[in-house]
This record gives sequence, structure tokens and C-alpha cells, in this order.
Amino acid sequence: MISKKCKYAIKALLYLADNQSEARSIFSTEIAEKENIPQKFLETILRELRNFQLLQSRRGKTGGYRLLKQPSEIRLADLMRMMDGPIALLPCVSLNYYAPCEECNESTCTIKPVFEKVRDETLAILGNTTIEMMRE
Repeated sequence: MISKKCKYAIKALLYLADNQSEARSIFSTEIAEKENIPQKFLETILRELRNFQLLQSRRGKTGGYRLLKQPSEIRLADLMRMMDGPIALLPCVSLNYYAPCEECNESTCTIKPVFEKVRDETLAILGNTTIEMMRE
């Protein structure tokens, strides 16, 4: 299950992709209101997205947030890892955050192969889905 933080990050990026223009950045208050996201929580999320270099922000009357990357370049798998960490359901099947399970022997484990399949299918979908594709 993805966290609310990750879900809100996706919603914010979709809103920015749908509503930003060359002439305008978008204030966090607008995103929070239109997407029904708590303002303070959204500010934290937008700061993280800026730190991950997905957004740029400007202060002031003409300030706000803008996408730094094209929506077609932002993959859900990457975004989910940024916001939540591992995608795999078990640490022993994670590609980027591998950790052995304390209580089991991986060579004889009958659970691991099933969750490797789940991981592979999940990554195939999330790795091939972009913010742009979600707008269609």
C-alpha cells in the first residue's frame, strides 16, 4: 500500500502537469484546495519533490511551483521510491533495498519466489507508467 504522502505527491504532480503554463507557476494553496490535500502536509511534500529536483519553486507574488521535468519523464516507480522507499513487499525481494529476512533460509524459502513475481509485475507496471500517461 502506498502512503498518503506518496498519493498526495502523485496528485500534486498531476495537478501541476494539467495546470501550469509558460506564464504561471502554481501556489501550494491552489493545489491543496483543488486536490483536497492538507496545506501543511502538502508544503512538506512539495519541498521533498523540489529536493528530488522534480519541481522548482519561487517566492513572491508571481511565485509558486513548476515542474522541472516533463510529465513523460516522471515514472511512478521512481516517485514511489523517493517518497516511500522500497516497492517490494518483502525486504528479501527488493532490488534497491535488499535485506535478508532474519527468520528464513532464502535457498529453501517457498514464500520468496511468489513475492519476486509480485515485485516483477508491480515494477513492470509502475516503471512503465509516467505522470503523462496518467493524464490521458
